[in-house]
Amino acid sequence: MKIKILTAIITLASLSSFTNYESASGYSAIKEIQSSEGEALIKKEDCATCHKIDKKVVGPSYLDIAKKYPMNDKNIKYLSEKITKGGSGVWGAVPMSAHTAMKKDDAKKIATYILSLKK
Repeated sequence: MKIKILTAIITLASLSSFTNYESASGYSAIKEIQSSEGEALIKKEDCATCHKIDKKVVGPSYLDIAKKYPMNDKNIKYLSEKITKGGSGVWGAVPMSAHTAMKKDDAKKIATYILSLKK
């Protein structure tokens, strides 16, 4: 009997070590895949004209954006709408041009990637 209980405890402990905290909070492997796809989309689009990862160009750096907005669905939606609709006033007087031809899903992947840069 003691051996069965001990085996069960060891099995449960082993299985629980495979869980990922990010998975429990809702940002699992799906978010990681979207992030890497977002990085590829940024390279394909004209984003580098105004943004760099670690320094301000015309617009804010991706790291500054990630510091300002925590990773959550609300901010991903907000930023993806900024990408597709454009806007101004948040980071200064220079407006961000709209990317109306971009698919909403691609804009979400880009926003997810940018927010994933927060260390």
